[in-house]
Amino acid sequence: MGAVNARSSRVVILGGGPGGYEAALVGAHLGAEVTVVERTGIGGAAVLTDCVPSKALISTADYMSDFETAADLGVHLEDLEGDEVSDAVADLPEVNRRVLTLARAQSADIRARLLEVGVRVVEGDGSLVSPTAVRVASGVASDAATEELEADVVLVATGASPRVMDTAVPDGERILTWQQIYDLRELPQRLVVVGSGVTGAELAQAYLGLGSEVVLVSSRDRVLPGEDPDAAAVIEDVFRKRGMEVLGRSRMAAVERTADGVVVRLEDGREVTGTHALLAVGSVPLTRGIGLEEVGVDLLPSGHVAVDRVSRTSVRGVYAAGDCTGVLPLASVAAMQGRIAMSHALGDAVAPLNLGVVSANIFTDPEIATVGITQKDVDDAKVDAEVLMLPLARNPRAKMLGITDGFVKLFAQKGSGAVVGGVVVAPRASELIFPVTLAVQHRLNVDQVASTFTVYPSLSGSIAEAARRLHPIA
Repeated sequence: MGAVNARSSRVVILGGGPGGYEAALVGAHLGAEVTVVERTGIGGAAVLTDCVPSKALISTADYMSDFETAADLGVHLEDLEGDEVSDAVADLPEVNRRVLTLARAQSADIRARLLEVGVRVVEGDGSLVSPTAVRVASGVASDAATEELEADVVLVATGASPRVMDTAVPDGERILTWQQIYDLRELPQRLVVVGSGVTGAELAQAYLGLGSEVVLVSSRDRVLPGEDPDAAAVIEDVFRKRGMEVLGRSRMAAVERTADGVVVRLEDGREVTGTHALLAVGSVPLTRGIGLEEVGVDLLPSGHVAVDRVSRTSVRGVYAAGDCTGVLPLASVAAMQGRIAMSHALGDAVAPLNLGVVSANIFTDPEIATVGITQKDVDDAKVDAEVLMLPLARNPRAKMLGITDGFVKLFAQKGSGAVVGGVVVAPRASELIFPVTLAVQHRLNVDQVASTFTVYPSLSGSIAEAARRLHPIA
């Protein structure tokens, strides 16, 4: 797109999730007239039905697991008469009320910030009439009011929704997607989770921690098949130790309601029964029926919007960000795509998206955090790197906290010793990965990391120790 005057530009954003609202803040800061069109609420699925509520639910389950660790540390709960209390109990309706209240509060905070900087928020369904016009329908389809918005820049940030299969149709009561679980009025007695990717693994462990009996159905050899194999092995071992039944190489054929629960039929003829089933079999982009193809925007065979590294689509002036692009399904990446798109469109200085420095986290217990290159990159000889893995059980702070599972793994480029990647498996790994991300982002070498002071004792000390062990020998 050619140079534009940001202060006279009209920007219309379809979708108020991380990609949309972060782009709106940038656009407003640069002086554009910005309108956000959102159907379900500012924050989108990430805030209202996905990332924020699921992580809040997981945090509650993690808190309950602390009671088990406390016993190993010599701390025991007793009632007023001195009798030992063996179990903490989760009141799921109360937990869900708190989770949804938190999500709505976050949505309200984001909306308030948008209005504060002058962004207009329109509730309704938006679709492209042309590359420079968006039609908004508000209300029920039969009597929807419509408004047409003129735009110099359009950003599509419509997100994705849970994948639904003809043989496993959610009913919102017994067969559930991850967006429907917050309506549950009682804790599932026996929950069958179909899908062992990030969402399936996180929620399977959450409900296990809350007190459900959980069966995890995985079509692959191991859980979290797309993650670091050492990290996935730790998590699967933790799952089994805590009582989860993990069925590997078990592809789901169908899920059906029964008189008092569900039955999950596997392709090899086996049947798994439960009181509830949670479907975590991927997502589909929300890109159909909103005028993209009609105005010439190229879609990939998967339905995702094709974009370049500054979020441009195939149509001049139309950008896209977030899960509808399929670049990397992370809220942080969606937000970065949105910010980059708006800066580029309005003529501000901007660097293209660099996926090589994206840190990501899986909120299991322990968490898995990653950045940079992967073990597979090394194993496939795509990157010539040294690898050092340090078990956390040897760390003095880990011993104090009763941590027995987890590790720090660093990848260092041979010759230069530059830190090019890392994996942390630990409680709050999402916080511990930050120093590794800084090292990857700024091409620090292992000696620079190793010579930086860490607190003693601390879990971060293992990062410096791993770096010391990677010191190159001439």
